[in-house]
Amino acid sequence: MPITRQSAKKILKESGATRVSDSAADEFAEIVNRFAYSVAKKAVKLSLHAKRATVKKDDIELAS
Repeated sequence: MPITRQSAKKILKESGATRVSDSAADEFAEIVNRFAYSVAKKAVKLSLHAKRATVKKDDIELAS
């Protein structure tokens, strides 16, 4: 499930922003989503290299 504009605004506000424009939230969400999918793809490759179908915590840590 990709991060939404509202989720991005919430993260930015919890990080100290008073106000967040829609375009800023959209850009932040896009960057976070790209990073998340990149980590996920690397983690899957690591698990397959280890001849496992299950992605484990260590795969995520190594991929990130």
